[in-house]
Amino acid sequence: MKKLVKFILPFMMISMLCSCSESGLPVSIPSPESSSVNTGTGVTEKPSDTPETELTTTSKPETTTTATPKPETTTAVTTAPPEISNDTTMPVLYINTASTDKNAIDFVTKPVAPHVSEQIASWTPGYRMPPAPYYENCTITLKDNGNTLLDNTEAEVKVRGNWTTTYDKKPLRIKFTEKQNMAGLNDGAQMKNWVLIAEYKDASMLRNKATFQIAEEILGKDGFYVSDSEFVEVYINEQYWGVYLLAEYQQINENRVNITEAEKDYTGTDIGYFLELDGYCNTEDPLQQFYIDYANNAPLTPYDGKGGSGRTIRYLDDAKVGFTIKSDVYSEKQRDFIKGFVDGVYDILYYAAYKDEAYVFNSDYTAITKTTTITPREAIERVINVKSLVDTYIINEIGCDADIYWSSFYMSVDFGEEGDKKLTFCAPWDFDSGLGNKNRCANGKGYYASNIVPDVNGGPYGGGSFETLNPWLVVLAYEDWYRDMISDTWTKTYDNGVFTRVYQMIDDTASNYAEMFDRNYDKWDNIRNNSSFAGELSSGAKRCKTHKQAAEYLKSWLTSRVEFLNGEFHK
Repeated sequence: MKKLVKFILPFMMISMLCSCSESGLPVSIPSPESSSVNTGTGVTEKPSDTPETELTTTSKPETTTTATPKPETTTAVTTAPPEISNDTTMPVLYINTASTDKNAIDFVTKPVAPHVSEQIASWTPGYRMPPAPYYENCTITLKDNGNTLLDNTEAEVKVRGNWTTTYDKKPLRIKFTEKQNMAGLNDGAQMKNWVLIAEYKDASMLRNKATFQIAEEILGKDGFYVSDSEFVEVYINEQYWGVYLLAEYQQINENRVNITEAEKDYTGTDIGYFLELDGYCNTEDPLQQFYIDYANNAPLTPYDGKGGSGRTIRYLDDAKVGFTIKSDVYSEKQRDFIKGFVDGVYDILYYAAYKDEAYVFNSDYTAITKTTTITPREAIERVINVKSLVDTYIINEIGCDADIYWSSFYMSVDFGEEGDKKLTFCAPWDFDSGLGNKNRCANGKGYYASNIVPDVNGGPYGGGSFETLNPWLVVLAYEDWYRDMISDTWTKTYDNGVFTRVYQMIDDTASNYAEMFDRNYDKWDNIRNNSSFAGELSSGAKRCKTHKQAAEYLKSWLTSRVEFLNGEFHK
C-alpha cells in the first residue's frame, strides 16, 4: 500500500452556506462582498496555462490578463514552524544551496521556460529575457513529526514546468545524487527524481491531490502507475517558501512506469517507450518528438450524450499537437518506429470503430493490413490495453481539465523481451485547471472527456480561437462494449466508496493543515491578489477568498460532478 496520511478527526460533512454560481452549481462560500505522414509543420504553440474567459456564461466575456514574470514581492520567514509530534503537522522540506552567494536563490526566483519567455517577448515590447531553468547544487533535509527523514542530502534543484514558470511561486524538480525515498511515498521506493508542485493557481491546492487519490483507486488498483503525493512546507535558504505538493517524477522505472528502459546508447527498437501527448513537443530535441496523422485527420463524432448533436470534428484542423518521447531514445530508428506504431494503433482503433473493419500489424509492427479472421474489437484489444483506457477516460471525465487535448496525457508501450506491445494509458497528471477551477463543466454536469472542448486560451469568448478534442478518448466513445466497460468500472468504483473517501480527504486536509495553508497564503497572497491568472478562473473559483472557501468549493463541485456521472454510468 502507498503511504496514506493518517487523520484523527472523525468524519464530518461540512455544513455549507450555499449560493449559486452563474452556471447553477451550489457554491459553498459566501459572496465576494462578504503510415505516418508528418503533419507537424507549422505547429502553433499554445501556452496551456494562459488566461481564458468564461465559456458557458451568456454575460459579457472577461478581459484576459497575460501572466508575466515579476520581481519577488513576498516577505521571507526565516524561522521554522514548531516541531509538534502529532498527525496534523505537515512534513517540512528544507532546501539549502551549496553556494553561499547572496544571489544563489535566484535559481528559484528568476528562471522561466525558454519557449514561454519567447512567447511573452513576442507581444511585450522591451521584455527582458529571464534565464532558462538551471540546476543549482543543494542539500535537502526532510522532517516529519519531529523525525529527520533526510539530513543534508545532496541534490540538484531547478524550476520545472511551462507557463507555471512565470509565477512567483514556481514548481521545482529535485534530482538527488543518490536514490532516496521522500516521506514514505510509493511504498518507500527510493528514486533520484521528485517534483514539488506549486499549486499556485488552485486556491484549494487540493485538485491534483484529489485526482491522484481517485486515480490510485481506479487506475492504480488495476495495476497502472499513478504518482503518490504528500503536502510539505518548503524552506529555501532559511526563507519560508510555502506549501507544495511533493509528487513523483513521471519516468520509466520499475517503481513508476514499469517498462523496459533503454540502456545508454542502445539503438534497437525493442525497448519501452513513455509518451506524452504534448502541445509543447516542438520545443524538444527532434529525436524526442513526433507527429501522427490520425487516420488522415478523419472526422470524429464527439460524445455529448446526444449522438454528437449532428457535429463532427477533425483533431488536426487546429490542434496540431504531437508527442514527446519522455523516455530515453538514442536513434532516429527508435523515434520513427514508435511514431509508426502509434500512428498504426490509432488507425486500427478508427477503422474498427468507424468502419467496422479489423486491421492488424505485421510481424515487425511497421505496417497494418486488413483482416477478416478476427473481429474489430479483437483488433483493438491486440494493440491497446483497453482497461487502462477505460480507467483513464473515467478519471478525465471526472476531472474536466482544460488541457485534456493539449498536454499531460501519458501513455506507454513495452517492446522489451517481456513487454506486451500494447499501448497503455497511465500516469495521470496536472489537474490544477480542472475540477471546476476553469469554466469547464462549471455546474458539474454534461459530458466532457470525449466531447468537443474549447482550446486552452478560452474557446469562443476571446483569446481562444478554436474548438477541439482528445482523439484518444473520443475514437471508441460509441462502441457499446466499451461503454459497458465504463459502466462496470464506474459502478464498482462508486459502490466501493471511492468518492466518499476523497470528500473526506478534502475535509480533513483543509481542516488539519489549515494553519499551514494560511501560512502559505500569508506568504504568496495569491487568492485575493490573483491578477496573473484571474482570467483563467471560473466564477465559482473567483469567489474563493480563503483556503477554506476554496476547499469547500472544490468539494461542492466534485460532489455535483460525481452525482451527474453516477446518474449516467451506474448500473
